[in-house]
Amino acid sequence: MTNRLAQSQSLYLRKHAENPIDWWPWCDDAIATARQEDKPIFLSIGYSSCHWCTVMEGEAFSDESIAAYMNANFLPIKIDREERPDLDSIYMQALQMMVGQGGWPLNVFLLPESLVPFYGGTYFPVEPRYGRPGFLRVLQQIRHYYDTEKEKLQTIQAEMLDSLQQAAIPPGSIAETLDIQWLFKGLVMSTRIAKTEGPGTRFPMIPYADTALRGTRFALDSQYDADAITRQRGLDLALGGIFDHVGGGFHRYTVDPTWTVPHFEKMLYDNGQILEYLANLWSAGVREPAFERAIAKTVEWLKREMTAPEGYFYAAQDADSFTTPDDVEPEEGAFYVWSFDELQELLTKAEYAELEKQFTVSKAGNFEGKNVLQRRHPGALSQTAEAALDKLFVARYGSDSRSLEIFPPARNNDEAKTTKWQGRIPCVTDTKAIVAWNSLTISGLARSAAVFGNSEYFELAKKAANFILEHQWKGDRLHRLNYDGTVSVLAQSEDYALFIKALLDLHQASLVLDSEAEKAEFWLDKASNVQAEFDEFLWSIEGGGYYNTAKDASGDLIVRERSYMDNATPAANGIAIANLVRLALLSEDLSHLDRAEQTLQSFSSILEKSPQACPSSIAALDAYLHPLLVRTTPAQLRDLIPQYFPTVVFKSEAELPAGSVGLVCQGLSCLEPAIDRQQLLEQIRQYSDR
Repeated sequence: MTNRLAQSQSLYLRKHAENPIDWWPWCDDAIATARQEDKPIFLSIGYSSCHWCTVMEGEAFSDESIAAYMNANFLPIKIDREERPDLDSIYMQALQMMVGQGGWPLNVFLLPESLVPFYGGTYFPVEPRYGRPGFLRVLQQIRHYYDTEKEKLQTIQAEMLDSLQQAAIPPGSIAETLDIQWLFKGLVMSTRIAKTEGPGTRFPMIPYADTALRGTRFALDSQYDADAITRQRGLDLALGGIFDHVGGGFHRYTVDPTWTVPHFEKMLYDNGQILEYLANLWSAGVREPAFERAIAKTVEWLKREMTAPEGYFYAAQDADSFTTPDDVEPEEGAFYVWSFDELQELLTKAEYAELEKQFTVSKAGNFEGKNVLQRRHPGALSQTAEAALDKLFVARYGSDSRSLEIFPPARNNDEAKTTKWQGRIPCVTDTKAIVAWNSLTISGLARSAAVFGNSEYFELAKKAANFILEHQWKGDRLHRLNYDGTVSVLAQSEDYALFIKALLDLHQASLVLDSEAEKAEFWLDKASNVQAEFDEFLWSIEGGGYYNTAKDASGDLIVRERSYMDNATPAANGIAIANLVRLALLSEDLSHLDRAEQTLQSFSSILEKSPQACPSSIAALDAYLHPLLVRTTPAQLRDLIPQYFPTVVFKSEAELPAGSVGLVCQGLSCLEPAIDRQQLLEQIRQYSDR
């Protein structure tokens, strides 16, 4: 018997459809029922590829005694954080205020009238373990507290709501001008964070790495070598076990500080950002063959496994998969790891010897007796090593990489177990389209296309962008999600900001490719149109910056946030500021520059005092303080755009001053026309790096 979630479009919600818990989706009827029955709301937030979300679904949420108590005493609601990042942000912040840390699954208890949380946690086991109480006991104590401590709950409600409202208001302007020293401090801070020393997990943290890379343009007085640290982050990603060396694509993070054993889910948002970062490293002069290979293999993975027939990109792939169709539960990493016996059977002695030389493989293995492939050295792989990896590809997929163009997704566990796969049973793929995550990938592909002059990369990005332009508007409004042709949920600030960036990145990349150069203005026009909609519905007239949600889609929120903190993805306001500067330069519409300045002023206290929280806003400050527009010929553009000039935008110009090759405009004024390529380069470097 299924519950209300069986009809959900969300894969994550449908995974809970057979729980004995009487789940509701987040909706007005659920909240009204909780109020009518005087039940505290148990709100559980997660996402489809979250390992511990899956564990809790199979344990506590499938337990009959827990379900019976939950159904009688609480109103249980499930939210997919990928559908509603605005709700996730509010309740994650509340959880961090309550217990000092957060994570997923995110489980909080809400007062039904106000929707304010009064208790919370992450993973709750069925029985007490890992230093955590058993979930049934937690539920019993929470219900007793709700029934007997009404005055204390009112106090908690007032204090929590006040804290959330204060946190939702940026500290405001502290200076009339934006200080370049804030930029330098922020660049150094991002470089320090990107270094990530000590024990523990390792995440890509691309917003920090990207901002640290900007610091390589300056002679900063710092103990942190930005060149070395940003190059090392690229090597950690391209050589580490976090990268799937057989099939391409990056896993979410590693559980160790050596970048060896990943948490095996693959998220689209990570892969898009890493593509752009590795391409930028290459453009900055770090010509490491492993970077080029990682980009190429990741694009192959995107084309093969993550691209819908309509052209958009799927959201994620699970960490777990079944080893046989008879398995009851999937096994973490099963699709990706190799036993010593498998390697011996699949490879010749020479191939195994070369694989052992190039990768960390052994009889003992490095993950539960099996091997995660991690490269030992940078540089190009030998033909023998590549041949060995090709054989592993065949063993995994049932076909060689050259002939396998499309590998259809397993959309749920039943499909995974009942389809007759030629190789291993794959992980489940969440096939929804998320505009923000697609946009990150479009940007990564566009930058890679520009740096390597690769029209195939551009074509993949163009198809995804056109899908969004043609299918994600409903009632003249951009929507965040697409489920097999059905749009859902009004776009949030990250969708707008990242899609505008993607359109601007396509504009710049098209100038490099002869077949696309004439269509460059199309992308700029579309970016301007989307920006106008963004301004109309999410701009904060009073304080500057952009709200997370539109003014007509915020009725179910206890606070309306303007997020500036970066997480696994960059904060929308940081991206939006940089977009506004680029649009001002390209369109000569100074209202964009006014909005960029107002937003920076709104967050100026954060920029000065807490730059570690907002690397994308530090990058935006860099764009605001070093804005350059270069007008030049198509031939010069093909040479300049693949280089690393992060605060420069380029325009093709047919009519230049006589005897010149280009014109460099710094903000609102232009320099003397450059008479040759050398002078043009000197002007760009002088005014973008000072």
